[in-house]
Amino acid sequence: MKKFFAMMLALAMLLTCVSAFADDDVVTLKIAHIGPTTGGAALYGQATRDGAAIAADEINALGGKYRVELINEDDEHNVEKAVNAYNAALDAGAQIILGTTTSKPCEAVGALAVNDRVFMLSPSASSEAAVEPDNVFQVCFTDPNQGAASAEYIAEHKLGTKVAIIYNNADVYSTGIRDTFVEKAAELGLEIVTQPITFTDETTDFTVLVAEAQNAGAEIVFLPIYYTPASQILTVAAAKEFKPIFFGVDGMDGILEIEGFDKSLAEGVMLLTPFVATAQDEKTVSFVTKYQEAYGIKPIQFAADAYDGIYIIVAAAEKAGITAEMVRKAEEEKDPSEICEALIAAMTEIEVEGLTGTMTWDESGKVTKTPMAATIVNGEYVFE
Repeated sequence: MKKFFAMMLALAMLLTCVSAFADDDVVTLKIAHIGPTTGGAALYGQATRDGAAIAADEINALGGKYRVELINEDDEHNVEKAVNAYNAALDAGAQIILGTTTSKPCEAVGALAVNDRVFMLSPSASSEAAVEPDNVFQVCFTDPNQGAASAEYIAEHKLGTKVAIIYNNADVYSTGIRDTFVEKAAELGLEIVTQPITFTDETTDFTVLVAEAQNAGAEIVFLPIYYTPASQILTVAAAKEFKPIFFGVDGMDGILEIEGFDKSLAEGVMLLTPFVATAQDEKTVSFVTKYQEAYGIKPIQFAADAYDGIYIIVAAAEKAGITAEMVRKAEEEKDPSEICEALIAAMTEIEVEGLTGTMTWDESGKVTKTPMAATIVNGEYVFE
């Protein structure tokens, strides 16, 4: 009997040691999601937050070397509040930033994070300025990429040649896409049929702007803008019986989720996007099913961007060999610079097959992947 208890005690001690070793070997990455979960751009921030949460849950459920602890901070799509959110995230122990969701806040936070040496991966901030710091990378296309790709798609698919552009000249996202679209359109023989048709964040009446495009005989109206003004433009166009092809970019994703918006007004609208929830590949079906079960709605592209973002960070951490000791050191010294430098180097060496495409990065922080266009058909985004 004594021999039996001795054996059991030895086994218990062995299991305790193995368990302790396993726990010690697990690397918990403390990642802060920063985005607008309230305010006018809340649809975007809620999507990136929730997409990231699903990825974190999946990774943690696997029980592998890396676990993810998410810290969520709301920036309300406001530069000052984004800075506050960043500081709050660091105070909460974040060592890596998934964010910010939108461009101007990302530029402001990146200017701080580059000095603090905190690694950032933005799921959806698309301005070139957002990735100027060497510590900031993107999941989505840059604005110039979207502008040029949109012009190429319109020309290649012979959607029309007479184009009007309605854009927000107070927004870097909108102006950045517009500028490269105009440049590429000239190369491809597309005619911009109007003088610049612009609005600002304060614009509430789009009647005159839509009339300009209509009177100019535009066959295509290019909308490098966010979903809220796009919905207002479509409403005015319908009232005027103006029926060109409306072609947007990723900022328009979410238009079908606007409360009170008549989805039929968006029928036939096209937008450049790397993800649609109706795709039938195994990865997309799994993600969409989990997202709908958790949140009761279909995910938009921004959710897929953030979902991919978490997996990208983990892939980079694995490539970089981020250890539990590095994480503990960063916590104790409140200095994530070692993790930051390791992730920067790793990002240019990994390839990730995500929901939004197969992705690689260079030292600029910009992503390389294939752009695709979706059309809204019967209230759903559908790839051609």
